[in-house]
Amino acid sequence: MTATIAKIIWLISGLAWFALRLVPRRRSRKTPVRYSARGLREFALLAASFSGLGIMPCIYVTTHFPRFADYPVIPALSYLGIAVEVVCLWLFYRTHHDLGDNWSVSLDLRERHTLVTTGVYALVRHPMYAGFWLMALGQALLLPNWVAGPAGLVGFGILFFGRIGREEAMMTAAFGDEYRAYMRRTARVVPWLY
Repeated sequence: MTATIAKIIWLISGLAWFALRLVPRRRSRKTPVRYSARGLREFALLAASFSGLGIMPCIYVTTHFPRFADYPVIPALSYLGIAVEVVCLWLFYRTHHDLGDNWSVSLDLRERHTLVTTGVYALVRHPMYAGFWLMALGQALLLPNWVAGPAGLVGFGILFFGRIGREEAMMTAAFGDEYRAYMRRTARVVPWLY
C-alpha cells in the first residue's frame, strides 16, 4: 500500500458517498419542509464538517499540502481504513433507505414526517452520524498526514456535538413520548454504548 493508492481509495470512497446521496436528495426535495432549524449556527456547523471531511483532505490529496505533517504509510492501518470505509458506505446506503422521504441534510421536519425506528434505526437513533464518524475514522486511517487525516474527526465532531442536542430536542417536540421511549431503548450512535 502506498500513500497514492490510499489517497485514491479515499477519493473513490468520497465519490461513492456523493453518489449514494443523489437519489435521496432528489427524492427528499419533493416532500415539503414543515419545520426547519436552519440558520447561521447550522450553516457554521455544516461548514466545519465539510471543511474537515471535504476541503482539507481534498487539498491534501490534490496538492500534498501540508507536506510537513506527513508520516510513513502503515499498510495495516490503510487496509483497516478501507474496511471502515466499506462499512461506512453500507451504513449510509442503509440509513437513506430506511429514512425514505424523511431524510434531510439539515435539521428539518418534513410534511408527513414519521419516526423511523426500524432497520438500522432499531439499533441507534442516529446511524447517519455513525456513518459520518466512520467516514472520518476511515479518512484518518487512509491519509498519512497529521493534519488532513484527523481533520474529518475534528470537523464532524464540531457538527455532531453542536447539533445532536438540538436535533433530539426537535424530535422530542415533534414526537413526544414516542421519541422518549425510543431514546430509552436505543443508543445515539454506537449500539449499547453511546
